[in-house]
Amino acid sequence: MSAAAARPAASGSIAMSRWLRRIRWYLPAVLVFVGTIALWELVVQNIDLRGLPLPAPSEIAGALSDSWGAGRWPIGKAAAATLFEALGGLAIGTFAGVVVAGLTARFVTARELLLPLAIGASAVPIIAFAPLMNNWFGVLNPLSKMMIVAVLVFFPVVVNVTRGLTSVEPAALELMRSYAASDWSILWQVRVPNALPYFFTALKVGSTLALIGAIVGEYFGGSSDVLGRVIVQSASALRFDVTWAAIVVGAVSGIVSYLAIAAVERIVIPWHASQRAGEP
Repeated sequence: MSAAAARPAASGSIAMSRWLRRIRWYLPAVLVFVGTIALWELVVQNIDLRGLPLPAPSEIAGALSDSWGAGRWPIGKAAAATLFEALGGLAIGTFAGVVVAGLTARFVTARELLLPLAIGASAVPIIAFAPLMNNWFGVLNPLSKMMIVAVLVFFPVVVNVTRGLTSVEPAALELMRSYAASDWSILWQVRVPNALPYFFTALKVGSTLALIGAIVGEYFGGSSDVLGRVIVQSASALRFDVTWAAIVVGAVSGIVSYLAIAAVERIVIPWHASQRAGEP
């Protein structure tokens, strides 16, 4: 066989080996998920669980299909509204966190003033913020839920980005200064690239907190076409299949948001060790 003919065969073998590694990597998680759903279905269908509001997965899927676009609780419309609030709050909290992190990393005085405020904001329970935000911005205004989400997202962004901007290798700073680089050049060529992995870590944490904050904020009032109100109202009406369907949609939305940020991270910083470690 010639070398030219051997090259496509070798590349095909490498691609097949890569796919096999990926299958072995993800297969245990898939089997655990499928096994859990099957066991859940069998237990609920064959064991009397009176007093435990736990519908079978098939009932949840049926409720999700029936209520997605119509009915008393249109879950699809509610999910879109809740996701809008979550993403809006994530954007607001991330922007504010990056600004504060830049100030705290650059100025010692700002660090002494702003970091205690960030820590204090993160220590306040979300159920304490929700009524205040509803009164300040209006119960029906999506901005009230966005601000709840922004408060939750703010602290992880501040802490992670500040650490990324300040934990730069001293040798890299000395090298830049030996070339008479300005503080602006050091910021964009050394500090910002060093902070990007920390920034994406904060975003991935914030993406899950955003859905939690939006849904919990909706418990305290607002439009009925949001996931939080669907969960409260369907549970009050003892329609636990609809309740669980709304919970599943919220969980899937959070997972998709996390995966989207992880995909952007792989594109933006493919050079970082975190993107190469553990690859199947």
